[in-house]
Amino acid sequence: MNGRMKRWDIWTLITTVIFLGYLLFLALPLFTLLFQSFIDGTTGQFSLAYFEKFFSRKYYTNAIWNSIKVTVCVTLLSVIIAGPLAYIMSTVKIKGAATIRILILISSMSAPFIGAYAWILLLGRSGVVTNAMKDWFGITMPEIYGFTGILLVLTLQLSPLIFMYVSGALNNVDNSLMEAAESMNCTGIRRMWKILMPLLTPTLLAGGLLVFMRAFADFGTPMLIGEGFRTVPVLIFTEFIGEVGGDDGFAAAISVIVVIFATSVFLLQKYISNKKSYSMSALNPIVPKEKKGFANIAAHAYVYLFTLLAMLPQLYVAYTSFKKTSGKIFVDGYSLDSYRSAFSKVGDSIFNTFFLAIVTIVIIVFASVLIAYATVKRKGTVANVLDTFTMMPYIVPGSILGIALLVTFNKQPMVLSGTAAILIIAFVIRRLPYTIRSSAAVLHQVSDSVEEASISLGASTMRTFFKVTVPMMLSGVVAGAILSWITIITELSTSIILYTGKTRTMTVAVYTEVVRGNYGVAAALSTLLTVITVISLLLFFKLSGKKEITM
Repeated sequence: MNGRMKRWDIWTLITTVIFLGYLLFLALPLFTLLFQSFIDGTTGQFSLAYFEKFFSRKYYTNAIWNSIKVTVCVTLLSVIIAGPLAYIMSTVKIKGAATIRILILISSMSAPFIGAYAWILLLGRSGVVTNAMKDWFGITMPEIYGFTGILLVLTLQLSPLIFMYVSGALNNVDNSLMEAAESMNCTGIRRMWKILMPLLTPTLLAGGLLVFMRAFADFGTPMLIGEGFRTVPVLIFTEFIGEVGGDDGFAAAISVIVVIFATSVFLLQKYISNKKSYSMSALNPIVPKEKKGFANIAAHAYVYLFTLLAMLPQLYVAYTSFKKTSGKIFVDGYSLDSYRSAFSKVGDSIFNTFFLAIVTIVIIVFASVLIAYATVKRKGTVANVLDTFTMMPYIVPGSILGIALLVTFNKQPMVLSGTAAILIIAFVIRRLPYTIRSSAAVLHQVSDSVEEASISLGASTMRTFFKVTVPMMLSGVVAGAILSWITIITELSTSIILYTGKTRTMTVAVYTEVVRGNYGVAAALSTLLTVITVISLLLFFKLSGKKEITM
């Protein structure tokens, strides 16, 4: 009896409440979506009609193949480009390396569709580069639209994720391994392939999975630059929007197919990673060394060229935000008219973004502290299942989560559709893992004996938690919260499904202004988002005491 009561303490209650929250706002919506996909919208009877419709028409199955084609190519290219980039930055002394790392991070933190919009301005049919090449050299640039454009935008946007993962792994590689290989005449590419690749494989798989999922779920980029190259998120969005007020079961069926596919990829990655996992501890970490001659020039050229290409979209968008506009067209001269229009026309979206993000972050910080502690220190069945639930947002694309929440909470007894609450719930579920992960990483380093000493001196369990444990977790909590904040303010795929006129966010406003052709206003809002991102990153470095972000 006493053993049972010991288990049912305040932490068991907290874990159970959080678990029920996940059941209500994640498991139930996904189950509702699954249920709806098997119900005929006309008769209300069990049916496989939606799945038959999907697999019987090439129009729909092509979207799946297009998405697979994009995600596989983006993932491979990101690994091929960012892997050597991380290796160069870790082994070669690059001038301005600290600034380069920050710029690479900034390039990855903006919404991908902003990159798509920028490349249209640069390489579109009437783009600056397109016109310059034609007028000056008589060269007709290849089309930026369709598969090529999506591949360019997402590769530049997502390569930094691989860079961060590989950089983190290289920090844990003992340089004595490299020196031993060199002493045995194993140098250059051979050393990288024989020694580093086996050690980095789990990291590349983890980073590759994140890139794969992000590319697979991206909505804004193919919507803006795809021009007929239809991917799954675009298909789901158009089918769902086209069927609101009628039968949205088909969108649910497509969503179920996507979740099954994404889950299969996730489990495959986990299986391979577990098979090829290595434990590394760098007693003698790799230190960047000065290179001379062609090797030095090539290393600098590679790093600088990638950084320039990655930052070019944001730099050009920032530049155009200060250009004069005549109606919707950029003209000669500079002014702040685009910013004035942004604040007067869509100023509410700026307020909404900050309001929703601040409320979400408060909930995330509180919940992540509790969840991290429950999953790390209070092991049990409920805690283990809760840990699994926190991984679900990596698998479920934002647009699908948005549809699931909208389908579930648009009728009594809980009507949330059209409210700020439903957006906050979606943001919390999608971005909570960032803060949980960083909080748990710090918590693993906190010895149980510290808490035991506090309790032995008469402090209660919860007083010990808030007075002793939480302060020690604070660095990880703050770091994760800032990363969550950045991803919240640049979120589009969920917001585009759930927003109303009263809850429109900055990313939705940018997207709608681009679609309407109001490029000046879109550029001003995009630049504001970039500035907020930069400030947030600098704050992260200041509070965490780090000079880079690694994963």
